[in-house]
Amino acid sequence: MSYCQIAPQHPLHGPYHEREYGFPVSDESALFERLVLEINQAGLSWTTILAKRSSFRVAYDNFQVDRVANYGSRDRDRLLNDAAIVRNRLKIDAAIENARRIRQLRAEHGAFAAWLAGHHPLSKPDWVKLFKKTFLFTGGEITGEFLLSIGYLPGAHEKTCPVFGKIVRLKPPWMTTVTRKQST
Repeated sequence: MSYCQIAPQHPLHGPYHEREYGFPVSDESALFERLVLEINQAGLSWTTILAKRSSFRVAYDNFQVDRVANYGSRDRDRLLNDAAIVRNRLKIDAAIENARRIRQLRAEHGAFAAWLAGHHPLSKPDWVKLFKKTFLFTGGEITGEFLLSIGYLPGAHEKTCPVFGKIVRLKPPWMTTVTRKQST
């Protein structure tokens, strides 16, 4: 079964599926949140991550990039001891370091969203290479799901899903150009 078939009517998946998944995102905090959540999902269910989402928001200062980028050892220890989130040192370190890297992308490109747009269109393999070079803890699955979730790759919804039409009207990035086949 596809996500479009199982998500509706589910208390956690339903709202995410109907209002967020695959919709274009440009807000830096929202982009950072999606990246952190996708990283934390590795090895766990998406249901677990959605259930902990509000706790992640509290723990990571509403995903304000500058605040998280300034986290030090005391913050890292706080996160490692926070039972309301995923307490994995590698994932926590990746969130902090990736906030620093997003801040650098902002300095170089004006915004995380501008960096994404500046590299679009890329094939999924090329996106994965770029993310592995730019961020920590971003393999093929994490990068692919992140890009699906923010509208950079097609396939978040079936064409028969009512949400698909809503997303198409917003003209997400995956609709704006044909994906390049060559490597960068």
